[in-house]
Amino acid sequence: MKLLFRGRSQSRRFLVLFLLAIILITVNLLSSRVQEGRAFISLLLTPLQWFVDVPSRVAGEVSDLVVDRRLLIKENAMLKTENLQLAHQVQQIDSLTEENSQLRRLLEGRKRVRHEVELVELIGVNPDPFQHQVIINRGTENKVFIGQPVLDAGGVMGQVTEMSHYTSRVLLITDARHALPVEVNRNGFRSIALGKGQVDELELEHVPDTADIRVGDLIVTSGLAGRFPRGYPVARVSDVVRDPGQPFARVRIKPTALLDKSRHLLLVKMPRQLRQINAEVAEVTP
Repeated sequence: MKLLFRGRSQSRRFLVLFLLAIILITVNLLSSRVQEGRAFISLLLTPLQWFVDVPSRVAGEVSDLVVDRRLLIKENAMLKTENLQLAHQVQQIDSLTEENSQLRRLLEGRKRVRHEVELVELIGVNPDPFQHQVIINRGTENKVFIGQPVLDAGGVMGQVTEMSHYTSRVLLITDARHALPVEVNRNGFRSIALGKGQVDELELEHVPDTADIRVGDLIVTSGLAGRFPRGYPVARVSDVVRDPGQPFARVRIKPTALLDKSRHLLLVKMPRQLRQINAEVAEVTP
């Protein structure tokens, strides 16, 4: 530009530029060829513009992908957390529902008990497979006594054998050391239900081969020996085997109580005279 306008005045320079601009504007407006040429040049430059714009578009897409991936990872982690929380809540609801169902059954069973009872909770189980014992959350501070009957919604579970200040140990009726005077509810036939060390089975002792006892008969406490009040469900007859060569039939019975499942139990508060009998029996029993 300095070489073009060297030696000329400023006014002549301005005038030349002004006239040139007017001419170019007029030609651009009036000449269709110029417009066609511009369109052709624009068409030729389109691939170059697209190529120049590629890095920018790729960078934008990559940025969107990275952002979307981070959002997806974050949302996935949040959904996993929510899923675990919901699963935990469902488990709690299932547990509470089952516990509520057990308490309802226990309340229905309580209506059948003629004596005053106290609701207790099972807090421990003897790990020895040869000793069927559980621990409840009541002791001498709660006036628990040796021989006190323990029930669940289904029937007799066992009796208290040991106590501390705030807990007691209960011997279950299925323990091999336990014997319980019982009778057949249908006809009053008396026998002894012996524990066999199996949680789902007991056996009646010395049942004559001619005794009127059938599968399905309800076995209840007879009240003899004073340990358990009369008439509480104990088991149902599950099998009767009569051998012609033997004087006694083999009678298997299945406990009505859920010995390995019940968590809430009932302590039977027996009259004072039965307590005294229990204490005397406890002194005599080795």
